[in-house]
Amino acid sequence: MNPVDEVDDLLTRAGARWRADQAPPPEPDLEYVTSGGRKRRRWVPALAAASVAVIAAGVVAVLPDSRPPATQAPATQAPASQAPNGTTTAAGVPQTLAQGNDKLLVKPGDKVRVNGQILAAPGRTPVFCAPLLVRAIGYPPGQEPAPSCPDEFAVKLTGLDFDRISGTKTTKGVRSGYASVTGIWRDGTIDVQQQGELIRPTPAAPPKLPCAAPAGGWQSKPSNFASAPVQAFLKAHAAQAYGPITYYPNGTSRNAPVVIMVGVAHGDLAAFQAAFEKVYSGNLCVTPVLMSNADSDRVSNQVSSLQQKHRLGVFQSGGAEGMTGGPAPTGLLVYTEQVKATLAPVGLDLLALHPEVVPVS
Repeated sequence: MNPVDEVDDLLTRAGARWRADQAPPPEPDLEYVTSGGRKRRRWVPALAAASVAVIAAGVVAVLPDSRPPATQAPATQAPASQAPNGTTTAAGVPQTLAQGNDKLLVKPGDKVRVNGQILAAPGRTPVFCAPLLVRAIGYPPGQEPAPSCPDEFAVKLTGLDFDRISGTKTTKGVRSGYASVTGIWRDGTIDVQQQGELIRPTPAAPPKLPCAAPAGGWQSKPSNFASAPVQAFLKAHAAQAYGPITYYPNGTSRNAPVVIMVGVAHGDLAAFQAAFEKVYSGNLCVTPVLMSNADSDRVSNQVSSLQQKHRLGVFQSGGAEGMTGGPAPTGLLVYTEQVKATLAPVGLDLLALHPEVVPVS
């Protein structure tokens, strides 16, 4: 079974389980479920893209989306948490993020690697192209357009031997394939030292529900999270709360419990939970998060506004990490000192950067 089939199967099963648990049975709106009723916009420069819903390992999520402008970064008050390197910040942000993702910075002369699509047009230097999202169009056989890459999202590969890339194809004279390439960064160009097969990343495990189960475990019972009082409460507390997010901690079988997670970025968590429980009924997880819904929108708007103004090579930006309310996943071509300085007003601790050009030792 391929990944698309797996997603389709999981969506079908989760939809069936959801409808069985509801009375009356509404058709689930996955974007509504995971965005607190806020219809999110997706922003991908120069290319059209569609929102994608994913259900995996008992978790429902809408992939982090992107939008276009706002102002200052929020001051968070979430409790400290353990960072991967054993250090923490006051807002619970991993120290690497608080330092502006400095381990990802690239400067001329650094040894770097790219991993992905390589294009070679006749008479031109081959380029690596960032994984831009494109609209799926069913072209008749032989009518497909030649693949291309906007200069803003391309890296020239001097010294690349395209004939050594396996599984290539040619479309209207343009050759394309996938490979990993290592070499020296020259401000938009890589002097190739080594090339090899595409490195396929190990899929990350989906986040687990951040709340422990109550005594006796989570129970299968209805939830009123889509009711007018609940939505009005969350809208009124958008500057404080994140979510709601739907979790299936015991999987998506017919009688498995549904848990609604709501994050609290600012203010007293216990006081928020007590107030929320006056309008909400059902399984509930209230937990500290980095950003509120308002913070998330502000960060998303700021990043996309800066990209449009300064052409930073950001090809995917959005608000808080979808399932956790954590730093906003941000895909970009390369993280340089110039990009860092331009993104600094957003709050570097609020961004989880995923550059395509990465430094290697």
